[in-house]
Amino acid sequence: MTDNPLLTKKAQRTAVILFLSWTAAFILLFVYTLNFNWYVSVADSLITNTLLAIACVVLNMVLRFYQPKDEIVLFVLVLTIALSVLIAFVCRLLLSHIFVQDHTYVNFLNFSLIFRFIVIFVFLAWCAFVNVLWYRLEEQSDTQERLFATQNLAKEAELNKLRHQLQPHFLFNSLNSVYALTIVNPKEAGTMIMKLASFLRGTLKRDDEVWVSVAEEMEYIQLYLDIEKVRFSHRLNLDIRIDEDTLALCLPGTLLQPIVENAIKFGLYNTSAPILISITVEIENNMLKISVQNPFEPEMKAVEGTGFGLSAIRRRLYLLFADHTLLQTASTADNIYITTLKIPQKI
Repeated sequence: MTDNPLLTKKAQRTAVILFLSWTAAFILLFVYTLNFNWYVSVADSLITNTLLAIACVVLNMVLRFYQPKDEIVLFVLVLTIALSVLIAFVCRLLLSHIFVQDHTYVNFLNFSLIFRFIVIFVFLAWCAFVNVLWYRLEEQSDTQERLFATQNLAKEAELNKLRHQLQPHFLFNSLNSVYALTIVNPKEAGTMIMKLASFLRGTLKRDDEVWVSVAEEMEYIQLYLDIEKVRFSHRLNLDIRIDEDTLALCLPGTLLQPIVENAIKFGLYNTSAPILISITVEIENNMLKISVQNPFEPEMKAVEGTGFGLSAIRRRLYLLFADHTLLQTASTADNIYITTLKIPQKI
């Protein structure tokens, strides 16, 4: 719970000034309007306003530590009425005892008792409802902060899940390829194991990195492509074009690898001919734009689909940027499948 504004040093100084000003106004009212002497005026004003100030502090402390969830208005009214009656009674008791010989003032004191009660009640009620409003707003703010923190934790948990759930698929495929290579080409199998170990080591280092530079991501992708080149040999050809102005730009870590894996999988699926995978990294409208192109068989697309991992990537982008349009796919008349990724840059 944050500090009560009534307990800050600035608020306390303001309260003292208001108390002195209010007391001085009462004294002047008694002297120049009601024609009482200074002694009576100062005593009446100090006693009444001191009791009123004490009641305000009591209200603040009570409402700070206890507020009923239901019927708060009734609770405040009962509390302020009780305090108002008590102040009015104590004022009459003290002042009538002090000025028992001043019959004019005692008569005035008895006559003004109801009026005093009304003024004190209005003042205390205002003070009480200001406290209630403050603490309710404070509670609402705390609730919103907890909700926001919970949403952030849930968002981070989902992001981590999305980041990690795509990697086992690649690992299983690579292990299967290693197994096949150990039979037909042990030397290439050893090379692939070394590259796979380097790739996985890099993956572990990147687990805590939400954002990486284009240079880092493309280095990571190149290591992945080296592994895939071992797997598919001459069948996999690559055309990678990176605008130098993009190397320092940022994107979410491990975001591009599933897209490239998707392109290789569906480009090589159901064909023994060599294919070309094109990757273009450039700047467009102050956004990082990455395009991945691969050939595909239209019949295979209709049956199998070419969206492996793309829904997870689209969800991850939405969690980061609240935009459903950052990942787009399209196909051309000559059976080229294009996946386009756009990344807004952090300011």
